[in-house]
Amino acid sequence: MPLRDINDIERLKKINAALVSRVERSMDQQGNAFTLFQAAISLENRVRNRTEELHATLRRLEQSNIDLSAAKESAELANLSKTRFLAAASHDVLQPLNAAHLSVSALAEVQTSEEGKKLVRQVERSLETMEDLLRTLLDISKLDAGVVQPETGDVSLETLFSSLRSDFLPEAQKKGLSLKFRPVNVVVRSDRTLLRRILQNILSNALRYTRSGGVLVGTRHRGDTIRIDVADTGCGIPEDQREAVFEEFHRGTATLADTGLAGGLGLGLAIVRRMAAALGHPVTFSSKVGRGTIFHIDVPVGMAAAEPAAVAADMDRPRGYGLFGTKVLLVENDADVLSAMTSLLERWQCLVRAATSTDDALDLLGDTAWVPDIVIADQHLDGGDLGTATIAEVRDYLGRPVPALIVTADGSEPVAKAARAAGIELMRKPLKPAQLRALLAHLLA
Repeated sequence: MPLRDINDIERLKKINAALVSRVERSMDQQGNAFTLFQAAISLENRVRNRTEELHATLRRLEQSNIDLSAAKESAELANLSKTRFLAAASHDVLQPLNAAHLSVSALAEVQTSEEGKKLVRQVERSLETMEDLLRTLLDISKLDAGVVQPETGDVSLETLFSSLRSDFLPEAQKKGLSLKFRPVNVVVRSDRTLLRRILQNILSNALRYTRSGGVLVGTRHRGDTIRIDVADTGCGIPEDQREAVFEEFHRGTATLADTGLAGGLGLGLAIVRRMAAALGHPVTFSSKVGRGTIFHIDVPVGMAAAEPAAVAADMDRPRGYGLFGTKVLLVENDADVLSAMTSLLERWQCLVRAATSTDDALDLLGDTAWVPDIVIADQHLDGGDLGTATIAEVRDYLGRPVPALIVTADGSEPVAKAARAAGIELMRKPLKPAQLRALLAHLLA
């Protein structure tokens, strides 16, 4: 074969190989494009599926949020309904409970046999337990429902301590314990009612779990804070119960045999923690088993000037408890309470005239030979009358600010504010007769 033909053949082979290679590359590119197209379709389907799943999840989450919101609203309404129910029930229950307290106290004074006195003491303890439980459940209900809003103002600790001393000294003396309040000439920023309840509960616990020695209340100045210390010589709190003591229905491990005292309901410190949280007052304590406990409440310093120490000291001088011949105008619309209160006051040698409304009270003042030394009135009287208004009219009629006391089962703040504004003392039903007698002696001194 000629060389020329051979060269032509080789050239044609190269051209053919190049064409075949180009065709193969083109086919590969088409195959890759098809693969990419298929991958894109698959990815789009996966994205669409995931998007639909996400939308479905969001719809379920939205529905869950709606359900949770509805459940939360229902729970809040139920909580408020519970609070309203407890408030209404407490007022209805406190009235006969108050009458029972007063009647038992009067009964105790006429008992001559040891068996009779023992039975009276048992009834008194049962009534006190009922009262404590009812009041504490109502307090916890209000705090949990968020209906308790602190009203912060300047509070004189000297005045507050004097009031607490009057309340707890009879109980301490009855148990053979000392109760001391160190003089303090300071004012703090707090809600007086809530701060008083905090100290009441801590003092009550301190006296309950102290068998010998006593309780000391004092203060320390720490910068812009006043630390109130309540120290006792009681049984102490074990290390493993440091947090548990603030839980509901937790009671100290000390038994009746250990302390000689009946255990409480286990709600006092639970109330303390809730009230302190509402006020923003840190509450801490240190304790040694068998040695005692010191509770600390940190309260901001007030802005008002404190009362002169001499005045405060004069307020705290012990006063006699003799009520012989005291003329008492008693205004109460509950027949049982009226009868029980009258009987108790007469046992204390008071001269009592009773009324059920403002008009009745004013009618009794028509006898110019009989002028009351003190007025004791319920807040809610017959015909829609209010005890604070009745006292105001009696004072106006007599032309002088006769000492007065509101005794009520209504624990609302408006009643307390109205009494404070009018310079009227306030006691909650059920009354503790010893506290009533001490307060009457204080007002008449």
